[in-house]
Amino acid sequence: MDGDPAVEPELDTFSLILPLPYRVAVILVLGVWAWGLNLHYLAILKIDAPGLIKYPSRPSSTIPPHHRRTYRLATTVTIPLVVSILLFWLITHGSPSLVVKWDILPQSYLFLLVLLFIIPYQRLSRTGRYWFLSTLRRVSIGRIAEAQDGKFGDILLADVLTSYAKVLGDLFISACMFVSVGSSSTDKPDRSCGGQYLVPIIISIPSMIRLRQCLIEYSRARKNSQKSASTGWGGQHLANALKYSSAFPVIILSALQRGYDPNKIGMSEAGLFRLWLFFVFLNSFYSFYWDVVKDWDLTLFSPSAERNNPEHPWGLRRHTHFHTKEMYYGAILLDLMLRCTWSFKLSPHLDHFNDWEGGIFVMEFLEVFRRFIWIFFRVETEWVRTNRGPPPDEILLADYNGRSDDN
Repeated sequence: MDGDPAVEPELDTFSLILPLPYRVAVILVLGVWAWGLNLHYLAILKIDAPGLIKYPSRPSSTIPPHHRRTYRLATTVTIPLVVSILLFWLITHGSPSLVVKWDILPQSYLFLLVLLFIIPYQRLSRTGRYWFLSTLRRVSIGRIAEAQDGKFGDILLADVLTSYAKVLGDLFISACMFVSVGSSSTDKPDRSCGGQYLVPIIISIPSMIRLRQCLIEYSRARKNSQKSASTGWGGQHLANALKYSSAFPVIILSALQRGYDPNKIGMSEAGLFRLWLFFVFLNSFYSFYWDVVKDWDLTLFSPSAERNNPEHPWGLRRHTHFHTKEMYYGAILLDLMLRCTWSFKLSPHLDHFNDWEGGIFVMEFLEVFRRFIWIFFRVETEWVRTNRGPPPDEILLADYNGRSDDN
């Protein structure tokens, strides 16, 4: 009966308040609000983010701006989420058995969320949702558009997916537990649902997508270099592919630690952990370096002469759009700290941390927040490249010809 510890499901306090399906839903909805804020603030800075990503243009000036339509969509998906959570609390009263029994409520909201993104209703940012779904369909199989057809939007969305890797894993776990006989999606998360290695594979998919995109870009650069020697051979794309590849050892070694069997692995548990830790730091600092140097075009790791150039603040660049240099320094520090925590969170074997489900949720939220901040500076960098020209080493990308026509 309720309250009897001998029969009550083992749920921590946080899971009683916000079960796994609701945590997934909250992170997804927060992502919609974050995108609206991205569009809004970039518009205030006179940066045409919709033009850079080939977002559908407004047919007339009477149509609300892109960020307002995004806010409208965010509000539409938030209201039923709040109602669903309040109803769930009202029904379950924090009882573990009732929480497990009523998993239909959060799962129904996730189904509604999908419907709200696909129904052809004009007032819910129909053109924006169509852009998102068509771009998602293209990038989900690792494809990438040409520069003049919206390549930057494909890259931006695929990078966002890497930040949602663990959320996608939790979404699968939630669905798997919901359809499994004798299981409930609001029970304690079974992170082995579907098999020991299926969840790690799902977590790896966003990095696989970006890896394939980088290899496609490299192939294009190679073809262009055969036509013109001035375009470069595309080495930067291979370096970028290596960055995304560095996430795979973290995920694979983590899965091996979770189901550690010395007879099958042939390595001590301590040795396996040290190897995993090495790849964690490699992935974290490689990704941080790439964010600062390649994605944001900052000079923090450039030679001293360039880093100390009096034409721009120390470690930054000449052309900037944000109001103070402290915003750039703050973003760099935040990116460094959260890059490290995110690499650890990609590891599903950390069960001693997973026991506190609130910790997983906080880290997923922080990664979405990091990506939210990253988008501001990545779009600003692309705007500078488009209007001021790429920095010298970016010429290797061999796809800036005609970028002035993007807006």
